[in-house]
Amino acid sequence: MKLTFWGASQQVTGSMYLLELEDDYRILIDCGSDFESGDRRRALNDTPPPFPNALFPFEAPSINVVLLTHAHIDHSGNIPNLYRDGYEGQVLCTDSTFALTSILLKDAAMLNQKRINELNSSDSQRKRKKGRKKELPKDLYLEKQVRQALENFVPLAFNRRFRVSDNVIITFIPAGHLLGAAHIVVEVWENGQKKTIGFSGDVGRKGYPLLIDPATLPQVDFLVCETTYGNRLHEKGVSPDLALADVIKRTCVDIPGRLIIPSFSVGRTQALLYTLNKLYNNHQLPPIKVFADSPLAFESSRVYQRNVRMLNREAREFNEENESLFDFENLIYLESTDASRAISNHVEPCIIISSSGMVQGGRVEYHVAQNISNPYCTILLIGYCAEGTLGWRLLNGQTTLRIRGKDEQVLANIEKIDVFSGHGDKEDLLTFVQQQAPAELKKIFLVHGEKPSMDHFKNTLQSVGYENIEIPTKGQTFEL
Repeated sequence: MKLTFWGASQQVTGSMYLLELEDDYRILIDCGSDFESGDRRRALNDTPPPFPNALFPFEAPSINVVLLTHAHIDHSGNIPNLYRDGYEGQVLCTDSTFALTSILLKDAAMLNQKRINELNSSDSQRKRKKGRKKELPKDLYLEKQVRQALENFVPLAFNRRFRVSDNVIITFIPAGHLLGAAHIVVEVWENGQKKTIGFSGDVGRKGYPLLIDPATLPQVDFLVCETTYGNRLHEKGVSPDLALADVIKRTCVDIPGRLIIPSFSVGRTQALLYTLNKLYNNHQLPPIKVFADSPLAFESSRVYQRNVRMLNREAREFNEENESLFDFENLIYLESTDASRAISNHVEPCIIISSSGMVQGGRVEYHVAQNISNPYCTILLIGYCAEGTLGWRLLNGQTTLRIRGKDEQVLANIEKIDVFSGHGDKEDLLTFVQQQAPAELKKIFLVHGEKPSMDHFKNTLQSVGYENIEIPTKGQTFEL
């Protein structure tokens, strides 16, 4: 049995791992979009892929089944391309993951269509008239490929062993992090011997708004573990409710001003809206308008509302008492682009929640551009911002930023809290690994993190007695 790491190797995005059995049965665990630059990918891995002209480093029809840990695009975003390239099998995941992935992939297809339209306009048309053939990026799938993929999703229940072949049984175990997110345990029988491999997916946090805590992973032989926050600790001792109430009071009441919160539409925004709903219900905030500026967030919130039974006890009880997780009197969802731009004229104190969370593209970029020079505005960053993104530049104190082709002076206040981060920190990851007995764990593979985070977490694991820890490079194969 062989395990090859085709994504999220010494970087955060692009999760994709290929498990090949001796009988040639092939399992792909996650199939995510890679958001790293081409230059950085080449720097991390000098070995050319076996299929240099293809999107995937393997033949898509050779895969027998895909297992999906959760809906986020860096884990699911390349699934439509897999079908476009000839894959004919199923995608197994939880029911909630299926619902959220449907929303995310359809949205990605719509954005891809916009990008294609832009590439085919003006200069591109003139070049084609001169006989030049315009080559489009090969990762741009459209609605047709999304429909084909979604028709082959098969939702499975948590904590139920499911046989995918004569020699393979899989189990989805709650991971927290996002509605429907799972750790996956793969049991394989070869030559009369059983081997088990655990895939962490993204490890959640205990006590996170709405979500259940990560469940215990049973003992496995091999463990693939994410390390996004392998060298960091989250803020301790402050609840999301108190942290958010404090920021709102200072930025919308004491001044009064405008609060802009860049937030990912799926998962993070639901945690924010739920927390705001609790604050308003408990009369901890004045009647300030809250604009949720993301159609994707609206659709995702509906999925959460339909799946209340899958949420934590506090959320279920709150929903039963208030008949809604998210809706409150001062909440306004903005669907159209015109409505989004119109709130620039809103003169009263308000809160604007919009995507994307790294302030890179999306409607929030417009709101930041309109308010970056407003000293009565606060931009609150609530999650990880990759190097080079607008969010990262804001956090690093740049006094002038180029946004949408214009140089803008940064006069707005920039703040950050991490109580809404859905990733477990170093302590959470250590707790996850320590569910495994060191003497019985044959090897640990660290993935889904920047190299410094992986190195730090490897040292942490070694200090508490774990050995045989690997940090795979992209394309590296291990015999299990």
